[in-house]
Amino acid sequence: MENFWIQILDFAQKTTKEIGDQLVTDFGKLTAIRKDDGTLVTQADRWSDQQIREAIAIRFPDHGMLTEETEHIFPTSDWCWVVDPIDGTTNFTRGIGIWGICLGLLYKGTPVFGHVYFPLLQQSFHGYYYGNTGLTGPVGAYLNNEPIKVSQDEPSLNHVFSLCARSIAVLTNPFPCKIRMIGVASYNMILVASGAALGAVEVTPKIWDIAASLPILQAAGGVFVSLESENPFPLKIGVNYGSKSFPCLSVSKSELVPVFQPLVECLK
Repeated sequence: MENFWIQILDFAQKTTKEIGDQLVTDFGKLTAIRKDDGTLVTQADRWSDQQIREAIAIRFPDHGMLTEETEHIFPTSDWCWVVDPIDGTTNFTRGIGIWGICLGLLYKGTPVFGHVYFPLLQQSFHGYYYGNTGLTGPVGAYLNNEPIKVSQDEPSLNHVFSLCARSIAVLTNPFPCKIRMIGVASYNMILVASGAALGAVEVTPKIWDIAASLPILQAAGGVFVSLESENPFPLKIGVNYGSKSFPCLSVSKSELVPVFQPLVECLK
């Protein structure tokens, strides 16, 4: 199993680096079109999606795939890659340097490995979190191969909480932290994992927005809270996840769930 995880990390790092280098040449230069769900897509998103799918098919032919631009039905394979070819397409098209390539690996429907690469920031995050899957292997979360951990601080106006574009309704109430709006779902969650933020909320993320960053958050000691009535994992075979949202709260420690969750309940 150890050799398997070495292959997984090597594949994720090399693939995202190669694709990221090419995407940088298109950064801020492409016109986006609006999809039916209101999100943007560019020629670069579709190219990246295709390149990653082809790379997975060659390296791991027995693994299934869910990708933002093409494959939306959860497969029967025990192992499934979940791909966001460019998380932060609006930033990408507008010349804002925070955008990334997300590769999450699910085992029997549960995220167990995540890798997210932000080319212009030169930040490469990965993490392993096995939960109740019975898997074993490497542990921890990493930034450029160095360990990261969530913050143990208490909220204050010198700390950060990240909102998504659809969560500004929370600002009708006093908030115990400074607010930031990055515009990239995976980065919001990773800010918590790396200790830069104490919490983050996402109202309408899709599975490809969170599948890679979720294991990183959990491996770093953070807490994932579904804002729906039931745990969304494991994913179910045969279900189309193209329009399914995963509203969620990420916090640095369990003690902060009762602090932040009441403030974001209005978003349900």
